[in-house]
Amino acid sequence: MGWLTLRLARGGALAASVFMLGSVLLVDLAGSFGVPPSILMGQRALQGQDVRREAVKLTRISPHLVHAVIGAEDSRFCSHDGFDTEAIREALADLRSGARRRGASTISQQTAKNLFLWNGGGWVRKGMEAWFTLLIETGWPKRRIMEAYLNIAEWGDGLFGAEAAAQARFGVSAADLSPRQAALLAAVLPNPNEWRVDPPGQYVAGRAGTLEARAGVVRREGFAGCVYP
Repeated sequence: MGWLTLRLARGGALAASVFMLGSVLLVDLAGSFGVPPSILMGQRALQGQDVRREAVKLTRISPHLVHAVIGAEDSRFCSHDGFDTEAIREALADLRSGARRRGASTISQQTAKNLFLWNGGGWVRKGMEAWFTLLIETGWPKRRIMEAYLNIAEWGDGLFGAEAAAQARFGVSAADLSPRQAALLAAVLPNPNEWRVDPPGQYVAGRAGTLEARAGVVRREGFAGCVYP
């Protein structure tokens, strides 16, 4: 029994070492040579969706969208190291009090999950998400994280990335999104396969109005300073 336990321990240690080295290489390649298709894109294709994505540089994405998604998803994007501890504490407090659960996932965490992992919960996936978040925060500048995020975010109907979403929803390039269009795209990110922007329902339209105002605050207060120094 002791011999078997030792063999299993050695095998586990080897597997962990291979995973860690492989993940470091994967993140380095993705950071150097462009954003690859995500596992979620493959899942959607297997479900029969016509997956569309056109990867573009951040310079070809409107700053209105960057400001809107920071206002919508992660107002402390430029000040945290991948994990928003304040948002986590607030989410835990809501959970203990029985209040409506709020999200605490940062743009960095969403990028790690969307790019390298799969949808769904579970402690194993959460642990891997934390590891990949640490890697991209360590190895990539914030501007690169934002570029990756906006090139793999899902916008429903098989649309991935800002360029495909802008063209399909509004008939413009991502570079030419107006403040209102950018706010509408940001508004549906939490539930892109249910919430619509063409045309938006009452909730999405109202949320977009709020996010358009928040985007102005993000711009004026310099909350996107790590993206546009």
